[in-house]
Amino acid sequence: MSTLLLALIAGAVIGLALGALGGGGSVLAVPALIYLLDFTPAAATTASLIIVTATSATALYAHATSGNVRWKTGALFAAAGILPAMAAATLAARLPGQVLTGAFAAIAGVAALRMLKPPKAEKEFRPVQPVRAAGAGAGLGAVTGFLGVGGGFLAVPALVGVLGLRMRAVVGTSLLVITVNSLAALTARTGSPAPLHWAVIAPFTGAAILGAWDGKRLAAKITGSILQRIFAVTLLAVAAFMLTDAIR
Repeated sequence: MSTLLLALIAGAVIGLALGALGGGGSVLAVPALIYLLDFTPAAATTASLIIVTATSATALYAHATSGNVRWKTGALFAAAGILPAMAAATLAARLPGQVLTGAFAAIAGVAALRMLKPPKAEKEFRPVQPVRAAGAGAGLGAVTGFLGVGGGFLAVPALVGVLGLRMRAVVGTSLLVITVNSLAALTARTGSPAPLHWAVIAPFTGAAILGAWDGKRLAAKITGSILQRIFAVTLLAVAAFMLTDAIR
């Protein structure tokens, strides 16, 4: 299979994940770039930030037009997590890669199991509690900085479990968090020596953006509980893969 076709397929899948589930993009993008498209880990992480930033922003716009973004909550999450993410990233730079991979797998697995619990009856949107939202955002930022990936796969269970948002509001709001965090991380990587293979990144990003629009339409047709289960199964699969890779 040609590199271009692989890039288009992988991009479409990642776009669907971001558009429908509000997360999972960077988790899927990095392995796809490394194992399918022969990127080095350094180049893959930088390229994934470009892909996820563009795709998340597109999906965010689509959800915002439908009123599925809680702007105040998302802004608190993103802002509160910046400094903890920087501190955690500094600590993570001193730890072996296998430790980080194992930690990622453990946290992703715990989040997935939490999401697989029987869903409670959905309630109307609650008024935002700034202190609780900021605390959850700081914790999310610290974990995201420590693991070195985008925070969508953690933002979704955090927004559901900590703040009790409805699933469709969670999808749109998490996209706001992902967009801000990914853009900040990409800005920090400006001047990185890792080469950027635009012949792969460009079609990958284009397919992901188109997939994000389809994912948004998919989210409108599926109930919140089904979306939670799909997201949880995706997290478990990623956790199992990364844990296997860490213990090799």
